Amino acid sequence: MSRLDHTEQLRRLAINDAGFADHDLRGAVAGSTGLDPKTLALVRLAALIAVGGSGPSFGAHADAAVSAGASAPEIVDVLVGVVPTVGLPRVVAAAPKVGMALGYDINGDEDDRSGG
Repeated sequence: MSRLDHTEQLRRLAINDAGFADHDLRGAVAGSTGLDPKTLALVRLAALIAVGGSGPSFGAHADAAVSAGASAPEIVDVLVGVVPTVGLPRVVAAAPKVGMALGYDINGDEDDRSGG
């Protein structure tokens, strides 16, 4: 299959082309987009924050991001970066799930969480 240019992809998405969704988007699911694997993993994590994903989903996507070369600070930067777009309540709800996915004890005592 030849890769469609971005304008054709956008057109097919806009008209809800069933053939495009059934065939061409499978590559996007598999990770064969024009984005590098790390960026794609971080974008998917941002989308998960936006839709209020479940804890296990955050685990899988955080693992994928780390496997693609993302650091924990970069993953936290995604949380901070999407606040203006998705709102603070979505990010606050996602933060413990991201923390657990990264292996942080989110139920630690108050002194640990406040840095003091």
